[in-house]
Amino acid sequence: MSLFECVAVVLAGLAAGTINSVVGSGTLITFPTLLAFGVPPVVANVSNNIGLVPGSVTGAIGYRDELGGQRARVVRLLSASVLGGAIGAVLLLRLPEGAFETIVPVLILLGVVLVLFQPRLSAWVRARSEASGVETQGDHWWVWPAVLLTGVYGGYFGAAQGVLLMGVLGIGIAQSLQRSNAVKNVLAAAVNGVAGTIFAVVADVDWLVVALIGSGAVVGGLLGARVGKRLPPVVLRALIVVVGLVAFVAILAG
Repeated sequence: MSLFECVAVVLAGLAAGTINSVVGSGTLITFPTLLAFGVPPVVANVSNNIGLVPGSVTGAIGYRDELGGQRARVVRLLSASVLGGAIGAVLLLRLPEGAFETIVPVLILLGVVLVLFQPRLSAWVRARSEASGVETQGDHWWVWPAVLLTGVYGGYFGAAQGVLLMGVLGIGIAQSLQRSNAVKNVLAAAVNGVAGTIFAVVADVDWLVVALIGSGAVVGGLLGARVGKRLPPVVLRALIVVVGLVAFVAILAG
């Protein structure tokens, strides 16, 4: 890579780390950048996944205050994310490249709809629980399997993984959007971490790309946490929806 390309990849990592901490979909910045500089698609996907792990970690650290009182929830959901991320990574290595071309846009659009209508859907879920006489005190039962499936998607590709997670957590867990965003950052970091570990062992990795993206993503994760925590719930929800729609259009166009 030339000096210009190296700088561009670092800046892409910075932008991706920032947006991942706030919403997700940072892959839509780094992945096309790598392709534009001639990195083969599979190598770009694998190297990008590993490179974004440090940014996911710093983003989670930046949201540590919002994680207060959620230890049991995070530990429980981490098992789903780790398992899902491992399955997704194996699928990426085993399945044809175009296997998920149809389902990925549908999943992203589903995540956008879930986030957009989250307040009404949450109220409906609570009403159904009360009407059935089984009032949910904690997380709804379907949150764990939904996080597992989101982890599979994240391990396979990852673009808009955060949008999907926010849709699931926002509806299935009765708490503020910011506290759910904190959990999202931890789960996304786990998915990227386990998938990245598998890729590092068995896949073709461009370690220069990993270093460049990682250096930018670390700073971006901390920056995104500072910005994201200051956003009002309505603004945060609107940003998630906009980013999700951009991801949907970008993947369809690709």
